[in-house]
Parts: sequence; C-alpha cells; structure tokens
Amino acid sequence: MPREKYQAINDTIRLYQLKNMTRYLCYLANVSPSGYYKWLQNSEKQAIREEADFQDYVLLKKIYDASKGKVGYRGLYMALEELLEIPMNHKKILRLMRKFNLYSKVRRANPYRNLAKATEIHRQVPNHLNRDFHQTEPGKVFLTDITYLQYRGGQTAYLSCIKDVATREIVAYDVSTSLRMEFVYRTLKKLEEHINDNLHPEAIFIQIKVFIIHTQHFKNASKKWDYFSQCLAEETA
Repeated sequence: MPREKYQAINDTIRLYQLKNMTRYLCYLANVSPSGYYKWLQNSEKQAIREEADFQDYVLLKKIYDASKGKVGYRGLYMALEELLEIPMNHKKILRLMRKFNLYSKVRRANPYRNLAKATEIHRQVPNHLNRDFHQTEPGKVFLTDITYLQYRGGQTAYLSCIKDVATREIVAYDVSTSLRMEFVYRTLKKLEEHINDNLHPEAIFIQIKVFIIHTQHFKNASKKWDYFSQCLAEETA
C-alpha cells in the first residue's frame, strides 16, 4: 500500500535525521516523490484536525460531565450557544460524540408508570379508611402492593402481596418475572383461600400504588368484596 510506504519513508527520515534523501527513498520504495509530499501535507492537516477535535471534545466533555451524562447533542448545542460567540454545528457535535463515545444516558421506563397509564390511575374515590392503620379486627382491612427487585444481569422479579393491617401478617403473595395481571389474580385467589368464605362484612381492600385495582378483570375477580382504592404513600403503611 502506498500509504504504508509513505509512512515508512517518513519514519526513516525522522529516525535517522536524513537530508536530501527523499527522492532516493521514494525510488527504493517504488513510489513517486510528489505522492509522498501530498501524503505528508495531508497528514499534517489531519494532525491539526485531530488536535482541534480533541480540544472541542474537552469542551463537550465538561458540559457532558456537568449534566451527569444526561444530555444529547441538542442540549450540548444549546449550552455551547451560551459559551461561544460562534456556536458549534450540530453535525460536528454528533460526529464528535460518536468519535469519543459520548452517549446520552436514557432513563429506563418505570414499569409502574407504564401500567398506571393504561389503568386509569387518575380516577379518585372517597377516602374511607382515612389513614387509620391501627385496626384491631383481623380480616377487615387488607393492603396490597407490588414491588420488584433487579437481579442477575438486569432481570426483574415482581412480588405481589396482601397484608392484614390488624395482624401485620402477609396473608397472600405470589412472585413473577413479568407484570402480567395473572400473577395478581393468583395472589387474590390465595387470599380467597386464606379467608375461606369468612369474609368480614365491612372488609376494605386498599391498593397502595393505585393502578392494579382499576382494571376490569381485577374488579370482576373482587366484586364480592367491598373494596376501596386509596392513594397512600408506602411510608404510611
């Protein structure tokens, strides 16, 4: 390859501090002197461009680090507009981000929030419990919630559980690797087995993170109960 020969000639001249040997070395390498000088000129220009790119990268990196990586090329462009008299072209910002591996961090979607949007979480109902968690009658007030745990390389395990407020006992639970409603139904089925047809006449069923209870299937499965959903913070439970 001519480029490799040009590089070898240039390295030889620099290493041994040779003078007036360029044409002879080009003759030995079977390349034209004009081609070597053109390659040398382009190499110098490339070195200047690389240095300029690095200086621009340093500036972008400061903004990127200040934003903790949560900024894309548009955010960098707007930040540079305030810092520079002549803002950097957005195409150049994109090129430098790819060249120096500056990738914007994208927050992963919260599975609770996605499910809440599909289950009418905004609907409000009367506050029958009024945050009175000091119950003395077992089987009267139940709390249910779903939590999750990341494990083994980003996989997620979901836990659906139901708690008796009076006894503080977890009376039913089920574990799943997905947020499909089936595992919530299994939890409800286990609660029915626990109650064994001895349902309290004033039973209240409360969903702490309100989204499951608004689905039609859940309503059908629990329609024989007098259940109420209330938007409560986890700490209050």
